[in-house]
Amino acid sequence: MSSTPPVDRPREASPVRCVLGIDIGGTGSRAALEPLDATPGTSRRVLEGARIAVASTGSNALDVAAALVGAAADAWPDAAITAVGVGATGLASLVADPDAATARLSHLAAPGAGVALAVDALTAHLGALDGRAGAVVAVGTGAIALGTDLDTTWRRVGGWGHLWDDRGSGVWVGIEALKAAIRTHDGVTDDARALLAAAEARFGPAHSWPGALLTRADRAGLIAAFAPEVAGLAADGDAAASAIMRTAGREVAATLVAALDPDLPRLASWTGGMFAAAGAYRDAFAAEFARLAPDAALESPSGTPLDGAVRLARLVGAGDLPAGHPPFLWR
Repeated sequence: MSSTPPVDRPREASPVRCVLGIDIGGTGSRAALEPLDATPGTSRRVLEGARIAVASTGSNALDVAAALVGAAADAWPDAAITAVGVGATGLASLVADPDAATARLSHLAAPGAGVALAVDALTAHLGALDGRAGAVVAVGTGAIALGTDLDTTWRRVGGWGHLWDDRGSGVWVGIEALKAAIRTHDGVTDDARALLAAAEARFGPAHSWPGALLTRADRAGLIAAFAPEVAGLAADGDAAASAIMRTAGREVAATLVAALDPDLPRLASWTGGMFAAAGAYRDAFAAEFARLAPDAALESPSGTPLDGAVRLARLVGAGDLPAGHPPFLWR
């Protein structure tokens, strides 16, 4: 009696244990997946996501985060997401219950996955200073600084929204440029013709701006996207744009210096898309920081806010993250 020899079937590879970092801002969001056991920054896979919107019900930042966690799980089925770190703008003031969101995100990632939610200033800090104590200013759509040792000292400055704060940020630059442009449009001044032309090319005729911008839930990100054009005009020597960029740089420096708590080392750094603007902005920032804090060290950032979000996830995965510290960090 003959028998059929067993067929050797290849074993399915076990999912690779990974961490997921998510950075959410006014102009967009990103998720980065890395193997837990790999050297940080290597073998990284990245997904792009939506920018946040703010309406009467608050921010949709957690919906954006949930969409990215789900997209990552779908895109990379070979990964077992064991820890998630999220840095999001407006988390402390525009999201009703950050604590409840951790369970939601954990369920989407994998059963038992650890989750940490943080204000964007904290993940910016983790990226720029690589976990060291000091102060970091993050300037993108908004502007916020955080001075912390990740333990007992937590000092926030700025980040209170574009209606009255976010000094020197992308939305602040965009609003200042629109203010200058509308004055020239109305004949009150004659010095912002280049800004007016650029604004009308982007947003349409000046008389349409209220309907086109004020009614949008994502207006902060929309207006902030105009900032690179303002920076470009400043680089070309436009006086009105240059004045706006110089003032923005000084405002950001003042925000950063205010976050240098006396209980922290005199160490500071910066991060965020606005620092891609060289010339008037960066020069004014550096000069004003040196004037206000001559005894402090201003270091170039070690990494980005997305790097900080991945670092946060790694701390969760390794069990090295300190206890939650609302309104900066939720476990």
